[in-house]
Amino acid sequence: MGFTDAALNAAVAAVTALGDWISAHTGDPSTTGANEVAGGTYAREQTTWGAAASGDQTGSQVSIDIPAGTTVTHWGIWSASSGGTFRGGFEISPSEGFGAAGVLNVTPTVDADNLV
Repeated sequence: MGFTDAALNAAVAAVTALGDWISAHTGDPSTTGANEVAGGTYAREQTTWGAAASGDQTGSQVSIDIPAGTTVTHWGIWSASSGGTFRGGFEISPSEGFGAAGVLNVTPTVDADNLV
């Protein structure tokens, strides 16, 4: 027997309350936010989290500037636009390569199944 939807919604809402800045990463960010994209006009972008439902919580789509010659494999959640505290990262599958500078569109979703 698992947790109820109410419990799962509370869990994802607690996580998303810790950060609303979305980052892009060139490799697994691990538990530190490692491999964050750098260069060009790259900057973290802020999402607005919707209400949790069925153990998921989705934010508004963000558009992140990515410099040329970059392959993005993960996105992450931070507490601030720069510096701040890394809260977690998620794989982008398939990864997205940018031969020329471009924009990565991410609609962040936190799924209770991925919290462990």
